[in-house]
Amino acid sequence: MRRRVLGAIAAAVALTLPWVVVSGATDLLPRLAAAVGVEYQPPGALASLSTIGTVFVTGLAVLGSAFLLTWAAETAEKDVPQAFAIAVLAVLAVAPEYAVDALYAWNAGVFAGTERGIEAGNLAVANMTGANRILIGIGWAGVALFTIYRAGASTDPAVEERSGFLSDVVILDREIGLEIVFLLVATLWAFLVPLNGGIDIYDMLFLVGLYVCYIAVILRGEVEPDMDHVGVPAYLQSFSKPRRIATVFALFACSGVLIFTAVEPFAHGLEYLGESVGIPSFFMIQWIAPLASEAPELIVVVYLVNKARSTAGFNALISSKLNQWTLLIGTLVVVHSLALGKYGVLAFDFKQSAEIWITAAQSFFAVSLLIRFEISVREAITLLVLFLSQVFLEFALIREFVTLPVSSTELLLVYTTIYMVLGTVLFVRRRKAFGRLVRRTAGTIGDAMSPGGETPQSADD
Repeated sequence: MRRRVLGAIAAAVALTLPWVVVSGATDLLPRLAAAVGVEYQPPGALASLSTIGTVFVTGLAVLGSAFLLTWAAETAEKDVPQAFAIAVLAVLAVAPEYAVDALYAWNAGVFAGTERGIEAGNLAVANMTGANRILIGIGWAGVALFTIYRAGASTDPAVEERSGFLSDVVILDREIGLEIVFLLVATLWAFLVPLNGGIDIYDMLFLVGLYVCYIAVILRGEVEPDMDHVGVPAYLQSFSKPRRIATVFALFACSGVLIFTAVEPFAHGLEYLGESVGIPSFFMIQWIAPLASEAPELIVVVYLVNKARSTAGFNALISSKLNQWTLLIGTLVVVHSLALGKYGVLAFDFKQSAEIWITAAQSFFAVSLLIRFEISVREAITLLVLFLSQVFLEFALIREFVTLPVSSTELLLVYTTIYMVLGTVLFVRRRKAFGRLVRRTAGTIGDAMSPGGETPQSADD
């Protein structure tokens, strides 16, 4: 077992080594040389990677880092509540998206009052909304379908076969009800964000405060030391506690740094490749760059599902959506204000207001699907089709491949209405289940916040 585990770790590390070598030769080593007054010339082969080469090398680094990150989170479940370990995993896995989006928010502050600054503010919102919609439209829907139709799904306790057309479902852990309710609250607030002319301090205080409250609740949960792990996490959990904790921190730190540094050139490389085949840069920034920055999260979840840890995988997706829909939005105005040198609202145009509304509406519909702690094949396909059809139609309009009686902004409002109608119908039909979910969550928060209280690990609806 020890040989297999070390082999797996070595393979994951090997995937990251080309990027470590390239980034060290082209960035770190010159800085160190300059610091000691020595002239350094990077090797030509390393300093002149092609765009395709950059995408390949950084993509491998993201893949290897995703495995290290997952093993760290699974190992940590021996010492902290599973929900907290998954929350840390989710934050680190989507850290690249924070880095990319923060860059645009920073430029909006640096170039405030100019055309470049206005464009950067719009791009910050576009990138954020694109990332959030990808996480649900491709992440939630795709992973649900993969969970049900992958090899070995019949032995997965999270997969339940039901009679009827496309009726098989993925059963979710009822403990994820806390995340669902917090996500709904953040979604309802998001509808109000465009009404103030941009992302402001009130959005930051509410959304960041909401996430801090969520973390405070899950930290009071119980540790689940008896969870059955295999492979690398099982081996690492056999270490003594000090050694185990040090290993977890080291894996989190290394994978986080590698993902953080590799994903920006990975995303930009994909943007350049897209532009070279005629895809508009704005479209690339909204969709291709977020798709690249979300890659570590999707890899992590697919890995968990393939290990028959479907519940943990889906929980990680929901946790990622929650932190992106709260922390990501809330911190944009902080980054913008720091670059500006004073407090300032991160302003955007009406097109980006429509992007926020459709993103909130998609989130509203997605939450309505999970009220009963399950998602069916039919529901997952609906999520996927709605997402893909809107993106392809908007692209076709931008490239003038088709002519529609609506503009691209009006198209967003049409899809917003569709999401809202579907979500409202489901909330009405499932109102009893929603009432039980709210009561259960209120009890969880109450128990966690009471002196000496702990979050219950199980409860009947």
